[in-house]
Amino acid sequence: MNCKAMLRGCVLATALAAASAGAHHSFAMFDQAKTVTLKGSVVEFQWTNPHAWIELDVPDAKGTKVRWGVELNSPNNLTRQGWRRSTLKAGDQVTITINPLRNGKKGGLFNTIVLPDGKILGGERAVDGKAINVPTAN
Repeated sequence: MNCKAMLRGCVLATALAAASAGAHHSFAMFDQAKTVTLKGSVVEFQWTNPHAWIELDVPDAKGTKVRWGVELNSPNNLTRQGWRRSTLKAGDQVTITINPLRNGKKGGLFNTIVLPDGKILGGERAVDGKAINVPTAN
């Protein structure tokens, strides 16, 4: 393989990696102009990269449990904000505020949570379309 071909390959690989990274951080699927408050029971707290998740059963108007998926930040960032792997357990009754999915499905982007002991985590708001709950440098 000649140098020009290798250089083209490196440039292409870098461009693809940059496009992938940019797509990962898009929050366009969430309606950040709206908030929804969910009161329900934690089914599962997934402490995973690149984003943690909360699966929550929320009773609807008829009392039927409806499963919601809530996307949070990365465990690294959440740790800096006071979260731990053990913060939530299955069965915990919580109140979560989210920005809902634009497509109407039962999911959203985490804003705040009131834990069973009354402690509140979150509360940061998006600025200029950036992700919420991302720590800033002091």
